[in-house]
Amino acid sequence: MNENPADLAPELCVLIAAVLGLVGGLFLPRERQWRVAVVCAAGLAAGLAAAGAAATRTDLAVFDAFMVDPITHVTRIAVLGATLGVLALAAGRVRGHPRESEHYVLILLSALGTVVLGAASDLLVLVAAYLLASIPAYALAGFGKDAPGTEAALKYYLMSALLGVFMLAGVTVLSGVGRGTAYPALRAGLAGAPPAAVAAGTVALLAGLLFKAGAVPGHFWVPDVTEGAPPAIAAFVTTVPKIGAFAALYRFGAEALPPGTSWPALVAVVAAATMTLGNLAAFGQDNVRRLLAYSTVGQAGFLLVPVAMAGRTDLAEPALLYYVPAYAVTNLGAFAVVLARGRDGLAGYAGLMRGSPLLGLSLVVCLLGFVGTPPTAVFVGKVLMFGAALDGGYAWLAAVAAVNTVASVFYYLRWIVPLFRGADGRPRPARGASAVAVAAALFTLALGIGSGLALTT
Repeated sequence: MNENPADLAPELCVLIAAVLGLVGGLFLPRERQWRVAVVCAAGLAAGLAAAGAAATRTDLAVFDAFMVDPITHVTRIAVLGATLGVLALAAGRVRGHPRESEHYVLILLSALGTVVLGAASDLLVLVAAYLLASIPAYALAGFGKDAPGTEAALKYYLMSALLGVFMLAGVTVLSGVGRGTAYPALRAGLAGAPPAAVAAGTVALLAGLLFKAGAVPGHFWVPDVTEGAPPAIAAFVTTVPKIGAFAALYRFGAEALPPGTSWPALVAVVAAATMTLGNLAAFGQDNVRRLLAYSTVGQAGFLLVPVAMAGRTDLAEPALLYYVPAYAVTNLGAFAVVLARGRDGLAGYAGLMRGSPLLGLSLVVCLLGFVGTPPTAVFVGKVLMFGAALDGGYAWLAAVAAVNTVASVFYYLRWIVPLFRGADGRPRPARGASAVAVAAALFTLALGIGSGLALTT
């Protein structure tokens, strides 16, 4: 096997930046710990550049437990780009904090675990990546050390520990009956294994990955963590870990399971339940952070559709690889507006279009992007998602997704309509968050228009 450590340059850039940030934070005085943010941002930018360069090459080495393929390329670019945006959101809020440097380092370590999660092609590496992506996030959720943050961190930890145990049990069962942990070996070994054991192991393994994706039944932590954690961390945990989770789910279904399993039907049912529950729960929310939390649950259901179609249609992989980054930039933009506005109630957004037209327009673009309104990026992702479901023979799932898409319009309009009403529309000063929101809105429009033109030609 031809293995070249240089092909892991994006991961190494992030790891080196995290180590330098941790060591530098030990010696820097409190008023100069902002330099750690610069180091971490530089590491993410270098990793992003290396990931972009790697995506254009065809001579990359293949590792036994870490695949370097289009799924990994998209995971790298989406995770590192979103994490760079989160750093911009978090920098102003933690400036001068006694643990400022640790805050940045924890974000980088969790992002690194997410990248490995999406690229893992071995069950043991998958478990290690799950832990690396999760443990720093617990500390980040409770970083403010206030009552809501502490409660959020505790719920986050307990839910992760519970479903993580199920995941470990699933890994044990699958590796035992499949006689290996590498995905190619599992695919061959599980073909002759008892179907009941394969089904039990798969369901148990799904528990942990669905937790990271924020999908049913591992979604209970999402609203509490989104509301109780610092806003920038809420944006992080509802965006970045999902990228690696969906990549890992797709890779497991396409590469580790043999044909003829109940994977498509199982994930399709979970997808339908997730998008329906997320949308129904969002209807009555007056807190914008909880509304966005349930919105991310609903979006997780849509993202599970191409995962369910893994191996059934050639449209599944491009649908997932496009939808994931489109969702990430849209969700990050919406949270950036919330952070810039500084208010959690729907009433606090009245008159935003009058007081800050650019910020209000960015919010409208992001919310309509969640719906899948053209010409936003998520629109193209949903078109590909519907195509994958229909081509994979799951027309009923496409119908459920269509109904939920229409239903989601109503609770997003509950947020959009007050923007045009008369009220004090002056947002609180948060220039970094405003810049991220505007950049995200412009990017989701540009990506949607460019991809739409590419599809029509």
